[in-house]
Parts: sequence; C-alpha cells; structure tokens
Amino acid sequence: MRIRLEQLNPTIGDIKGNREIILKALKSAEAEKIDLLILPEMVTTGYPPLDLLESEHFRKCCFASNDTIIAETDKTALLFGTITPNENEFGRKLFNTAILATGGKEKGSVNKTLLPTYDIFDDLRYFEPNKTFSCMEYKGVKLGVTICEDIWYNENEFQYHTYDVDPTEVLKNRGADLIINVSASPYTTSKHENRMGMLQNHARKLKLPVLYSNQVGSHTDVIFDGDTVAISSDAKVIATTEPFHVSHTDIVWDEKNRDITPLPDQNNFEYPQNRSERQFKAICCGLSEYFLKSGLEPNVVLGLSGGIDSAVVCALAVEALGADRVTAITMPSTFSSEGSVTDSELLAENLGIKLINLPIKKIYDTFNDSLKPIFQDKPFGVAEENLQSRIRGTILMAHANKHAQFLLATGNKSEYAVGYATLYGDMNGAIAIIGDLYKHEVYELAKWLNEYHYSKEMIPEAIIQKEPSAELRPEQKDSDSLPDYGVLDDILYRYIELQQNAEKIIKDGFDRDVVYRINHLVDLNEFKRYQAAPILKLSSKSFGLGRRWPLVQKWTGADEHL
Repeated sequence: MRIRLEQLNPTIGDIKGNREIILKALKSAEAEKIDLLILPEMVTTGYPPLDLLESEHFRKCCFASNDTIIAETDKTALLFGTITPNENEFGRKLFNTAILATGGKEKGSVNKTLLPTYDIFDDLRYFEPNKTFSCMEYKGVKLGVTICEDIWYNENEFQYHTYDVDPTEVLKNRGADLIINVSASPYTTSKHENRMGMLQNHARKLKLPVLYSNQVGSHTDVIFDGDTVAISSDAKVIATTEPFHVSHTDIVWDEKNRDITPLPDQNNFEYPQNRSERQFKAICCGLSEYFLKSGLEPNVVLGLSGGIDSAVVCALAVEALGADRVTAITMPSTFSSEGSVTDSELLAENLGIKLINLPIKKIYDTFNDSLKPIFQDKPFGVAEENLQSRIRGTILMAHANKHAQFLLATGNKSEYAVGYATLYGDMNGAIAIIGDLYKHEVYELAKWLNEYHYSKEMIPEAIIQKEPSAELRPEQKDSDSLPDYGVLDDILYRYIELQQNAEKIIKDGFDRDVVYRINHLVDLNEFKRYQAAPILKLSSKSFGLGRRWPLVQKWTGADEHL
C-alpha cells in the first residue's frame, strides 16, 4: 500500500479555498496511484479558528464541505482532519475529527481524545472529547488514528497537563498495525527535537511505525513548520518533508514485514539545525502569510534607528516581502548619534530599500513649547523621552495611512518584557515580528544573516557592535536602567518560559535585588503588552494569547504571600 503524508497550508475560515487545496492534493495522489493520502488536523477550517466555531453558519458550511470532499474521493482513500457535529443531547457542539473516505463514501472516523487548554490551545472550549477507541481498517491494514495532542501524551516541551490515558497505547491494544497522527502543532524554535524524540519514543515503545502529518503556514501570530515525518517500527526516520513549505512524502506499507519502507529516489529534507536559521524561516513565513491570508497588499513601513532591532526587522521584511515592498524612515532628534543616520543609510543601501530622512527636532521643540503650561518647570524626564518616541510613532502611522502601508513594530522580547518600549510610540504597528526574540537572539540572528544567509556584511558591523541605546536623552545607554542583556535575558527566560519563581532564580546565582526588580517590571508592564501588536510566536511561552497574566494583581512571587 502506497501512503502519502502531505502537509497543506489552509487559511482559517476559507472553507471553499481549503476544500480546493484538499481536492487538488487528492487528484494529484490519484494520478500518482497513491492508495492512502493523509492530511493534517482541521485542514478544512484552518487552525485555530477560535470563536468562528461558535457560529452555527460556519459549522454548517464546514459540515457541507466535509460531504463534498467525501463525495469526491475515488480509488485513493483520504484521511483528513475536520470538525463534525456532536449529535448527543449534552456536551459541546463539536468533535475534532479525522474522517477516512474512499469511493465517495465515509469509511470511518475518529475524534480527538486529549483536548489541550494550555498555552495558545483552547480545544476544550469548543470540542467534546472522545471516550471510545477503535481502529479503522483499510485494505486489510488496521489504522490507529490519533489527532495532534493525542500523540503528545505527557511528552510536551513543558508539561502543563498530565493525562491518564495514552491513545496510542490503547489503539495498539486494539490491534493497530500502524499509528497515524494528523496534527496542527505550532512551531517553536526548540520543538523539532522534542517532536522527533516523542514520535520515535512511541515507535520504539509500541513497536509500530508512526506516520505524522502536520499543518504548515501561519495564522496571525501562530506559525506551523510542517515537519511531517514517517518513522519505522524500529524508530528510524524513513521519510521527511520540507519544513515551512507545502510538501509531501511517500512511503510503502510492507505487508510481509508489517512495517513501512521509503520509495526509491525519495527526496528527504533536513530540518534547519541552527536556531537563527529556524527563526529566520519562521519569521519570514509568519510575515508573508500575514498579508497573503488577509488579502492585503504586502507593503510595509518601519522606523530605522541605526540600532540592531530595526535593522534586523528591516532585513527580515526585505527577505519576506521584497525590497520594493519596504520603506524605512529615519527620524533623528537632538539626542541621536551621527551613526543613527549614517548606519541606517548604509543598511538601506545594502538592502536596496527606500529610506526617508525626516528629523523630528522642530516637531519636538514645538510640542515642548505647547506643553509648557502642563510640564511647567518640572525637570526633563520620561515624559520628554517618550514624547520623541510618540512623535516618531505618529509620523510612521501617518505615512502608513497615506501610502496604504502597514507599520512593523520593531521591539524585541526583552524590551516588551520589562516595558522598555513606549506605548503609542515605538510599540505602534500591525505586527511585531521579533517580539518573541530576546535581545541576545536578535544579535545572533543579525550575525547569522551576515555570515550564512548573505555571506557578506549586509547589516553593518557598526550596528552590531554599537552599545544599545534608545537615544532619548543625552548619552543614554540601555545599561543605565537595565542589567547586561546576557543577565537580563537569562532571568527573563527563567521567569517567563520556565515559570520559575524569584527565589529559585536567586538560588541559581542571580542577585536578589535585580531578580525582584526585573520580575516586578515584567508584571508591572502587562498593561503595555495588552495593547501591543500581535507578536509572532517563536517560543514555548510568548507574549499574547499563550500567556494570560492578570493586569490588576498583587502577586510578587515573594515568600511574604505564605
């Protein structure tokens, strides 16, 4: 039996368009005499559709699309992820389902058992969990079909849930010849190793081959890398697909040996080993698809300060959209260094983008004169510093509105974490593409771009070597108010991703006062992040939907609460 695992790129809510790409994949498989085509979880709707699932009309359109897809099947059997109605009197209205169809008829279906409610996931909000298990049989082969979380049984990057049932183990006991998982599992920079290890553990433990088909593409802030794979019963990787691209791989079920084998001359793809390369591919995917799936013209504008963050955002935008789609504006003030302009000019020349030089000194002076009755004789402070950022934010938004462009926010995760960013200023934007990269990761990405992607100094070395500064007051440096970024990022990672409390971080060798101050800044600045642009999710715990922190609260993590 010839089996194809295909990772498709559906669009949330585009039921007709998603059906078309499913049927196109099916026709191609038919033409190439594939016996079984396996597609990802909820490929009919895109994932996650969120509260679209609460719309009765949306649900009915999905159900009708299921019927059309089933009716179009012929000799090639199709296993695809979708939603189906819960006909029971009680419970949630839907099941998250995988349907097996061939010859124009449904041959069987299974519903998702383990419904995650951690990080960005909210499956239990919409779906009723499966409570019964059985294999689906096709051409004499018993298929143990699972859906996404079902196969992540207690083996996630960070284990928020501990489940008491392992669907793959149950299906093995029900006589499964192989395990199939249809998935919509989002990208994180470190997930590939965790995913491969988990799948191989299942193959090794169950002594069964494991076939994994994952969604690819991006939806708003959530990115899918695909990483579809076939693993033999002795836990060897047999076939892979191209990460971050629509792709497929074919394998053969060997009835005699009860295992899978690769097809001759099959192209296998290496997953990027370098963290910066993974982040580069993920960000480019996320940015380009933000426009593609919104039906918007991909024209962007950003502020270019001569600093590392805006330089990297600019380079990424050019790679994702093209130089002709990117406009940058440099807006020097009284406190800007000469390099803020000259380094921006060199970067723009290297990347081949349009750069506008629009000094803000006169605007800033006019604002200060107008605000004298309010500022009175109070000394220069944060209000005057943030005023510069908000002037720049206003100019960028005005340009975006006038020229039908979208503004890219240029803040990184370190700045967003501690509030080292100005609300209604440099936080303005339609999307924040490096908002889930810590400052040290931004530097690493810049160096990787120069050394490996461009193989030349595209991002000027002066920008990479420059000491970080917001340049909002004389001789200002980030280090005036923040620890060294190496220390800061380590504390933030422990507090945000690892969710360690202050005392645990201090025990690991960090200064007590610094730890408590940083953790306090993270909590204090939640109000800014509530109003931030969507941040492309690259880590296991990014700011946004996956980190739901109360705005008004008094928890400090100190022992005083005991």
